[in-house]
Amino acid sequence: MDYLQAFILAVIEGLTEFLPVSSTGHMVIASSFMGIGHDDFVKLFEVAIQLGAILAVVVLYWKKFFDFSKWQFYLKLIISVIPALFFGFLLNDFIDNTLGNPLFIAVVLLLGGIVLLFIDKLFKNQTIDQEKDISNISAFKIGMFQVLAVVFPGLSRSAATIIGGMQQKLTRHAAAEFSFFLAVPTMCAATGYKLLKGIHLLNAENVKLLLFGNLIAFIVAIIAIKSFIGFLSRHGFRIFGWYRIIIGVVLITLYYSGVEMNVL
Repeated sequence: MDYLQAFILAVIEGLTEFLPVSSTGHMVIASSFMGIGHDDFVKLFEVAIQLGAILAVVVLYWKKFFDFSKWQFYLKLIISVIPALFFGFLLNDFIDNTLGNPLFIAVVLLLGGIVLLFIDKLFKNQTIDQEKDISNISAFKIGMFQVLAVVFPGLSRSAATIIGGMQQKLTRHAAAEFSFFLAVPTMCAATGYKLLKGIHLLNAENVKLLLFGNLIAFIVAIIAIKSFIGFLSRHGFRIFGWYRIIIGVVLITLYYSGVEMNVL
């Protein structure tokens, strides 16, 4: 991997991590097109640069994360993240195999897009608009939705948790914000585990690439988060659904047309 490839993947991570379009799916597909999809360090890089995106959430919502008098907020995050940690550890080998299969991810992108077309009509009369009104039970149920994204790369952690939030009567705005908050412990755990497993890959040059990638992901994620909340509140999910469907159809067509995409 060179710095241009690292830059491209980091921009994709920053743009898509908090959108319901699957950052993992986009990075796996992009690395396949660039011919670096089989590289073990690339797989580590795709997970590790999530730290930059996480930092963007903490910076933008620093009052929320550093108000230690509101211990209930931290409790909800702990409750929400437990299911993903449990199933992520239990199904680690299966997840690694699907991450190496862009065709699987393309199909999940397509199917997830179809679901997003109907979300706005499915959930109406939402009553919870602030994190403080989310119960611990609801937080756990949202965490169970997040498991779907862990087990099916390409589904989108953001999409799963936002839909889970709306199923628990959160407004689009509140569901998106809670999805951002939940990303912090989830991605910290995933990144820490991946780094421990791949520590033998961290030579001086790879560490520089990781630092560079995290910086780019942080900057881009700041912009993406600020833009996404307003857009989602005004326009809903349909445009993301159509985008996923188009990307999924294009990728599946390329596969069955015999176009080589490294691992696809």
